Amino acid sequence: WINSGTEEKGKIEMKNSQRRTFRNIVLGFLGSGFILSASSSIAISGELTVYAAIDADKVKNLAEMFKADHPDIKVNWVRDSTGIIHSRMMAEKDNPRADAVIGMAATSMLTMDSLGMFLPYTPKGVENLDKKYRDTQQPNHWVGLYGWAGAICFNTVEAKKLGLPAPKSWEDLLNPIYKGQITMPNPASSGTGFLDVSAWIQIMGEEAAWSYMDKLHENIASYTHSGSKPCNQAAAGEYVVGVSWPYRGSKLKQKGAPIEVIVPSEGIGWEMQAAAIMNGTKNIEDAKTFLDWSISDKTLEFYSKTASVVAKPELAKPMPGVDSKRVMEAMITQDFGAMAVKKDAIVSKWRSRYEAKSEPKKK
Repeated sequence: WINSGTEEKGKIEMKNSQRRTFRNIVLGFLGSGFILSASSSIAISGELTVYAAIDADKVKNLAEMFKADHPDIKVNWVRDSTGIIHSRMMAEKDNPRADAVIGMAATSMLTMDSLGMFLPYTPKGVENLDKKYRDTQQPNHWVGLYGWAGAICFNTVEAKKLGLPAPKSWEDLLNPIYKGQITMPNPASSGTGFLDVSAWIQIMGEEAAWSYMDKLHENIASYTHSGSKPCNQAAAGEYVVGVSWPYRGSKLKQKGAPIEVIVPSEGIGWEMQAAAIMNGTKNIEDAKTFLDWSISDKTLEFYSKTASVVAKPELAKPMPGVDSKRVMEAMITQDFGAMAVKKDAIVSKWRSRYEAKSEPKKK
């Protein structure tokens, strides 16, 4: 009887010890940032997946900058063009795989915001930004970072060989002498491409703009899936004219490319790049840290080196080889809201008319 009681007491003490051990393990996990939700999914603090609709070279720099500022947060960057990232996010709408998005065109952001895809959060320092880069909703659903505008990259050497004059306007690109010598971005996959199409619609009116694009299509050699590629092609002499954006032209010109960056006389469209936290993220605090960082002075100064305009205008830097003042003056009054509402219809109509000349998509 005495031995039996002692044995039973030992069993009870062992069970209590096991409970204490299990409790300490759970508390240890919680203290380390592991959170067990009601659905039994585990969110890992210190790791984010960020979708980036930004050029690859800039994503590399941003990744290095964020790692230096927040070494405790690992970021898995997923980079592609605006259209492709937008399509991916829409496909994942009900089960988002990203925690945040950065560099997405405002017209795409507004479409997604209307579907409740972003987590309301007003980042620290937003009050210091230009008002047109700030969401009017309280709390904010997104925040503007920087902007870029349309332009023409023109290869002077190849043009001279072919006897082609430099275009001064969008209208000039309809001249049959440019047939097969123009490339521009596909608005279905490139934010820069949609920027141009939406600008023509706002400058010319719907009917005149589609008539213009019908005629321009006759001279187009190819529609690319990157906003930078047409300028790269012009710089390499593959084509004489590349409808692209000023910064890319400035960068290539500094490297010795024989190109001029032309701002068409009718005016140019421009787009705002923005960032937001995805609704459904399980890493809210890290995502908030990322969004705060995305509009910090240090990060805005980085944007200013590669953008036509930034959320803090005083940080904007001139682009070597480009008439920055002319770019600013030519930027039209952009109706982002209206273009966001019409975007799907515009892209669908564009594809039905001109998709045949688009380059193949990478698999």
